[in-house]
Amino acid sequence: MGTLKLTMALSHYDRHIPLFDGSVKVDGIDLTVLEVGQSNPLRHGSDRHERMLQKGEFDVAEVSLSSYLMAKSRGMPFTAIPVFPRRLFSLSQMWVNVDAGIRSPQDLIGRKVGLSTFQTTLSVLAKGDLQSEYGVPWREIDWYVTKEETIDFKPEEGVRISLITKGKKIGAMLEQGEIAALFVPHPPKEVVRGSQKIRRLFPDAKQEESKYFKKNGFYPIMHVVAFKDEVLKKNPWAGRSVMEAFEKAKEVCRHYYDDPNWSRLAWAGHLVEEERSVLGEDPWPYGVSRNRANLERFMGYSLDQGLMTRKMAVEELFHESTRDT
Repeated sequence: MGTLKLTMALSHYDRHIPLFDGSVKVDGIDLTVLEVGQSNPLRHGSDRHERMLQKGEFDVAEVSLSSYLMAKSRGMPFTAIPVFPRRLFSLSQMWVNVDAGIRSPQDLIGRKVGLSTFQTTLSVLAKGDLQSEYGVPWREIDWYVTKEETIDFKPEEGVRISLITKGKKIGAMLEQGEIAALFVPHPPKEVVRGSQKIRRLFPDAKQEESKYFKKNGFYPIMHVVAFKDEVLKKNPWAGRSVMEAFEKAKEVCRHYYDDPNWSRLAWAGHLVEEERSVLGEDPWPYGVSRNRANLERFMGYSLDQGLMTRKMAVEELFHESTRDT
């Protein structure tokens, strides 16, 4: 039997460099690793989640945790391994217009708030965190989204979701005060260019996120690695093999930062030490057991927001060869 040939679509993060440059190989698989972004076009285009979950364009891909949960609960032909390439705290990703009079999370009630989509993982996390951590009912906010949903769903009656007019930019709407706040996975371009009309909801978001970690014990998962079911049915060993390669790549990446000048950030070494003191040795764990609480909390958010169609056990999300991890 020849070596299995597969394609895998990933973002170009530091923890994926060993897979892109070939310094980490996948046992038994001739893997073509494609640099495919989500919101920003890269060498092989963008819209990775849609290209995988709607079209099955890749054998393996990094996809939105939220959209994957929706797909899995609906019986769509994809199965993940417990590898989580992207994580974010929601609290740094909450932006408000400086003139909107928003001083606390409670001030968002009854206001217009922008999202990438209602089901984007950061959107689900932010809505859930507002309700769980700050007592802000997400159902009492008017939501404005930038595009159609990756996985179709019917919102709960009374939930207010509006698609912004084609051609309008959600960051500009925030800057101009057409919406009061914006929760997105990447800072809006207006923030990057230094707009004085936008600030974070939490003045000290880093401290707020440290408190969140100490309380909940995890760095929230954004993405998961999913296979097309047909690949795993024919090659059930492949899931574990790919997972082991991700583990090796993460370990290689960790040692990049032994060199304080590996990153272009002048104080990268200090930041690594600070992060270790707050988040511990590995805030990026793979495997089922170390991520159970993280996943269960997010699945609760998804169910509450009408996205998953049924309650699922964590084990149901992952290929059987990886459930004991």
